[in-house]
Amino acid sequence: MKPGAFTQLYLQLVFAVKNRDAVLHKDIRARVFEYMSGIITNMNHKSIIVGGVADHVHVFIGWNPTQSVSDTVHDIKRNSSLFINEERLCHGHFEWQAGYGGFSYGRSQVENVYNYILNQEQHHKKVTFRDEYIEFLKRFEIEYDERFLFKFMDNI
Repeated sequence: MKPGAFTQLYLQLVFAVKNRDAVLHKDIRARVFEYMSGIITNMNHKSIIVGGVADHVHVFIGWNPTQSVSDTVHDIKRNSSLFINEERLCHGHFEWQAGYGGFSYGRSQVENVYNYILNQEQHHKKVTFRDEYIEFLKRFEIEYDERFLFKFMDNI
């Protein structure tokens, strides 16, 4: 970072497992999320929390502005997929779906976002991933085309 450059940026990334597979079982999640946190830290971001459920992940980051969002998502997905496959944490070949959501927050929202991600299992007992994701897009006023959304478990 250049002298005199000061930032405080927070970004939540959301992405899903390919083919609507709910393969991030409870017994491997902590290990996978810890590994993903390490990837984020190695990219010089601040990993605040990585969490999710069997079919998708939320990553909350204190952002390093020298990195692009797309490169960061690419590296997290690529390296975590390699880790999951090399460690044989899932049956068959693991992949993430194409695409991601990225949502920015202010400092005053960090605790709420952290708690939201921490409580994903309880949240998804009431709300589907599809409904959650579309609500994010609407709340952040992001225009979208339904054809290009994730393949969700509930649009079989």
